[in-house]
Amino acid sequence: MRAGKMNKRYTDFVTELQNGYASALTLVGSRVGEVTVEVSKDRITEVATALRDKFGFEILVDLCGVDYLGYGDSEWETHGATDNGFSRGVNRDVIVPDADTLYHEKRFAVVYHLLSISRNLRVRVRVYCGESNPPIVPSVVDIWSSANWYEREAYDLFGIMFHGHPDLRRILTDYGFIGHPFRKDFPLSGNLEVIYDEEKERVVYQPVSIEPRTLVPRVIRDDTRYTPDSNQSSLGEADG
Repeated sequence: MRAGKMNKRYTDFVTELQNGYASALTLVGSRVGEVTVEVSKDRITEVATALRDKFGFEILVDLCGVDYLGYGDSEWETHGATDNGFSRGVNRDVIVPDADTLYHEKRFAVVYHLLSISRNLRVRVRVYCGESNPPIVPSVVDIWSSANWYEREAYDLFGIMFHGHPDLRRILTDYGFIGHPFRKDFPLSGNLEVIYDEEKERVVYQPVSIEPRTLVPRVIRDDTRYTPDSNQSSLGEADG
C-alpha cells in the first residue's frame, strides 16, 4: 500500500496495527488509501478483539460472504466478445458437493467492515475460509453483537458456517430451500419452484421448469469512454 494515499490518521493507525500484530495480519494494497487487512481464520478472534478494545473499532458496520470461484479466469480478461456469455448461470453442476470434497483455500471469504467513531477511522478485514467443507470461520458475535444477523445472512446465501454462533439458521430463504443462492455455481433459475397443487389443495415444491439458457453475451466496447489514454486526453482538452 502506498502510504502517500492515506492521511496521517490512517498512516499512524497502520503503523500502530503492524507494530502490535504484524505476525497475525497482512496489509492489502489500495489505490484510494483504504485500509484492508487479511487475517488467518485461526487468529480472527484475537485480532477482532484487539481492534475493538485497543484500537477503538466499536462498531461492526457490515459482515458479508464472498465467493471467488472463477475469479481471474481468462474468459473475463478478453478484449472481445465471448461466445458463451454468462455461461456460469446455466451450468448445473452439483450445488452441494460431497462432504469429502475440499474447496480451494481462497474460494470463500468473510469480509468485516469496521468503524471507529472515537478515532474517525474505518478498516476492512478479510478472512479466507480455507479448504474445509462446509467453509467455516469463528463467530464474532461475542465481540460485536450486530454480527448475529450478518453471520446468518452469510450462512444462508453462501453456506459459510460460523463456529460459536448462538442461533445459526437461514434468515432470507425458506427453510426448505436447497443450496445457497449467492454461490457462483448456483444456477440463476434455482433448483426448485413453488406452485399451488389443485389436487392436494396446498402449495408444493417441484424441480424448476425454466429451461436454462444463455441470453446475454459479454461484449467489450472499444469507444473512447473505455480507452484510458483517450479519456485522459479528452479530460485534458476539456480542462484547457
